Amino acid sequence: MNPHPTEESLPADADAHAEAQAQAAPADPMAALQAEVERWKDLAYRSQAELDNFRKRTARDIQEARSYANADLLRSLFSILDNFEMGLEAARAESEKSVIFMGMSMVLRQVKDFLAEQSVQEVEALGKPFDPNVHDAVAQEPGNGQPEGTVLRVTRRGYKLKDRLLRPASVVVSSAAQ
Repeated sequence: MNPHPTEESLPADADAHAEAQAQAAPADPMAALQAEVERWKDLAYRSQAELDNFRKRTARDIQEARSYANADLLRSLFSILDNFEMGLEAARAESEKSVIFMGMSMVLRQVKDFLAEQSVQEVEALGKPFDPNVHDAVAQEPGNGQPEGTVLRVTRRGYKLKDRLLRPASVVVSSAAQ
């Protein structure tokens, strides 16, 4: 057997493949190399831009995670704060001059200062129009002159951490006059 195929022994599609390669190759090898260089440069620029975007996105995600890391802890604290405020109201009913009431008032002030340091704000509700994004309506009552949909009472305070809602305010809303 002849180790080198002759032109007669090559299949027809091999001839077509060789012709296609000859036509695809540009006449100027420098132009082909220049096109290849440009393609790799473009790929390098795109990869660099992708890496920069990844770094920025990662830094933003890390900052957001740090900003809202205490959200679950703060949510747990709100129910304790609610109960503490109810106890404070009971102590107030006894006597505002009592040492227990004054001590509880100081603790409440410290807790509120702590929440403010953590960028926690109370959701404004009383007298405001009902907003389902930050309020949770638990009842409706006649408004006694208030426009329909106005918050009449707050049954449980709502809180935000920076711009994120941690707990909606539970409110009683005015109904239409009957």
